[in-house]
Amino acid sequence: MDIIKVSNLHTSFGKNIVHNDISFSVKEGEIFGVLGGSGSGKSVLVKQIVMLNQIQKGTIKIFDKDISKLSMQDIEKVKLDFSYLFQFGALYSFLNVIENISVMLKEYTNLPSSLIEKIAYTNLDIVGLSKHTAKLYPSELSGGMKKRVALARSLAMQPKVLFLDEPTSGLDPASTQQVNELLLYLKKNLNITIVIITHDLETIKTVLDRFIIIKKEKIFDGNINEALNSKDEFIQDFLTHKKAD
Repeated sequence: MDIIKVSNLHTSFGKNIVHNDISFSVKEGEIFGVLGGSGSGKSVLVKQIVMLNQIQKGTIKIFDKDISKLSMQDIEKVKLDFSYLFQFGALYSFLNVIENISVMLKEYTNLPSSLIEKIAYTNLDIVGLSKHTAKLYPSELSGGMKKRVALARSLAMQPKVLFLDEPTSGLDPASTQQVNELLLYLKKNLNITIVIITHDLETIKTVLDRFIIIKKEKIFDGNINEALNSKDEFIQDFLTHKKAD
């Protein structure tokens, strides 16, 4: 089942064409990648899907609903079914870890505080952080820990789809591996569909079920084995990071 379907998407800023007739779909329960070099429109594309940027031409359906035809009330309902994790985590500096994880639950539910706290601690455990980190503030966390807290916060509302913008960016190899293992765990145990913007080769090879590579147009749609066997020079160079940026 397609949980996201993008059809004939066209985006331009002035004379600069960012997306030229891009179409693809994301299946329920898979980890799907949006890849491309700098300026290829990866983040713009995902922000259009999560309704942070307007669609100029084409259609995007999420949960089989055309998002350009939704009322404001329906948009808010759909948004509760997905979470978008920004590249740098975007934690609230004035809140500690457990307060950061609890933010969405406090804002969008009427659950008692005791239950919210229990859910927050459960999510803290899911992302592999111990209870002693709960009272720490973002300034006291490593880069990898910040990513995990942001991920725990994004899981609080039990989303059907999780959007991640460069989840391993700026992390050392050990932390990158931990995040990748965590994403595979979430897919297996929580049955979440995950959409990732990434350029990390290890993530591409070991985590993604399928991915697209865009360069104004969609130039690839498939899995890592199909990409590695492609005769397209750009795809081969991209996967060896010769043209990743």
